[in-house]
Amino acid sequence: MNDVILRGRLLTFHDEPFGNEDDQRCFTYLEDGALLIRDGKIAAVDEFAAIQAGGGEDIDVIDHRPHLILPGFIDCHIHFPQMQVVASYAGALMEWLNRYTFVEEQKFGNQGHPEMIASAFFDELIRHGTTTAAAYCSVHKSSAQAFFAEAHARNMRMIAGKVMMDRNAPDGLLDTAQSGYDDSQALIAQWHGKGRQLYAITPRFAPTSSPEQLEMTGALVREHPDLHVQTHLCENAGEIAFVAELFPWSRDYTDVYEHYGLLGRRTLLGHCIHMTDREIGALAESGAVAVFCPTSNLFIGSGLFDLDRLRQGNVRNAIATDIGGGTSYSMLRTLDEGYKVLNIQGQRYHPLRSFYQATLGNARALALDGVIGTFAPGAEADCVVLNANATAAMRVRMATVETLVEELFLLQTMGDDRAVEEVYIAGKGAKRALKQRV
Repeated sequence: MNDVILRGRLLTFHDEPFGNEDDQRCFTYLEDGALLIRDGKIAAVDEFAAIQAGGGEDIDVIDHRPHLILPGFIDCHIHFPQMQVVASYAGALMEWLNRYTFVEEQKFGNQGHPEMIASAFFDELIRHGTTTAAAYCSVHKSSAQAFFAEAHARNMRMIAGKVMMDRNAPDGLLDTAQSGYDDSQALIAQWHGKGRQLYAITPRFAPTSSPEQLEMTGALVREHPDLHVQTHLCENAGEIAFVAELFPWSRDYTDVYEHYGLLGRRTLLGHCIHMTDREIGALAESGAVAVFCPTSNLFIGSGLFDLDRLRQGNVRNAIATDIGGGTSYSMLRTLDEGYKVLNIQGQRYHPLRSFYQATLGNARALALDGVIGTFAPGAEADCVVLNANATAAMRVRMATVETLVEELFLLQTMGDDRAVEEVYIAGKGAKRALKQRV
């Protein structure tokens, strides 16, 4: 056995809190807690004294007091090929795609480029405390190969897929309906379920897939009903109008994905900003997930995600960075911008609720609750250690902080990668090892 105990202030969620009197039942907070990790999984969680008295006296203890230990952050929508697109000046989505993104993604057909970016990509996730992500690769099969090979080497729980797109993009970024299907099948066979890797069927979005490709995408979904599906929906008014031109028979944008059988409980739909009531009903009926990407929506000027309206319509939701339209790899920065997007609409985003969303909430959105996002015994031991005194400005503010809620809000408002003290991947320290390597 390979046992270790992590000691510190532990926070793990059981349900979604909303900042009211019922919150206490939604989480467990231990002031001097301990995680007993065995072979990469949580074996027990309790007060440190209880773990030690229960047979932990001879087990190595890593003491992170006074820092806060949570399950690792989960990012439900991120673009692996867009590391060198972040901070590209443009006015709107389609301009941004055509001027920068499509140009950059063509490089992933060059030998060695996907591997170089994959190494940098996972370094960045670890620095920011993200232990699982649902990621888009480029149209090139080699990009997905590089992504999964790097994730597997680091033993990280990842969900990803080769983008399928056969029209309305440069020639260097186009597959065909048949090659997109064939490449996806080959990648599924090679990587889905290998170690901690999961495959996501990934049509980029309706404007870049022909009816023939969407038909074959639907065939993949029918043949692999346990796989995730990820794409984009209702991000931008111009995009929605383009979809209406391309699919004149459709009732709305969502109807395109419905028609081809792409909606289900493992479907992740990035953005979902400009939704009609009918579309909200369709998402609720299918169980599909609307993914909130606040830094991206603000940067590209797409609009404001209406969380309350979607929740009232019984639509499941998640939150994500959306690099490279998004502007930070940090889930802390993402939560901060999410708070602002909702606050400007008169909606509350309580700190307990936002940290729930970045951990157990996103795990539930991915249908991986019980596997990640929690300290429940049997879950995979992915953890993030947060230091609310990480910077001089944070230390000044922390001098007046009196409650856990205040500390969480400080972390999400002022924190970034500097507040991430350590990251554990399946029970093994990763961030300090990264620093030593550099």
